[in-house]
Amino acid sequence: MNLFLSSLVMFFVFLCPHVRAECIGFAEAINHIGETRCVSGKVFAVKQGLGGVHYLDFCENYQTCPFTVVVFPADLRHVGDVRQLAGKLVEVHGAVKLYDSRAEIILRDARQLSGESAQLPQLPKNYDVERKGRYSAGKYSHAAVSKQTSRKRQSKPIQTEDTSTGSEE
Repeated sequence: MNLFLSSLVMFFVFLCPHVRAECIGFAEAINHIGETRCVSGKVFAVKQGLGGVHYLDFCENYQTCPFTVVVFPADLRHVGDVRQLAGKLVEVHGAVKLYDSRAEIILRDARQLSGESAQLPQLPKNYDVERKGRYSAGKYSHAAVSKQTSRKRQSKPIQTEDTSTGSEE
């Protein structure tokens, strides 16, 4: 039942743009925890945290800002190049959640964006999220040399005397 409700909400958020509610300012988002809303504001900066997580900051000091948008590395291919949003007015649609005493929306798909930020370019194919924007397909390293197991040396064969070679009388 819970899966059905969440699917229904996602349907309305993504596929029915005419049903979308009026956007609220990012400072009001804290009053709408647990609701699916449209939050608007000008992105002050786009920062990359540990593990490639991107944050859209709407204030100069992110620690005192009441709202943020989070983009996880696995979602970047569905969202696009969020670095292009710095300095732009954005409208983000999604579930407003409380994290670390601040409101946030997790951006998982480009269809959650509207306004002047609706059409983000895709990330460059060689963009390495883990290396914080450095363009690298990775490092080539040679395969590790395997340790060869030493073979046991065979001892010299033991001579056995054959007693059957005598004469039979």
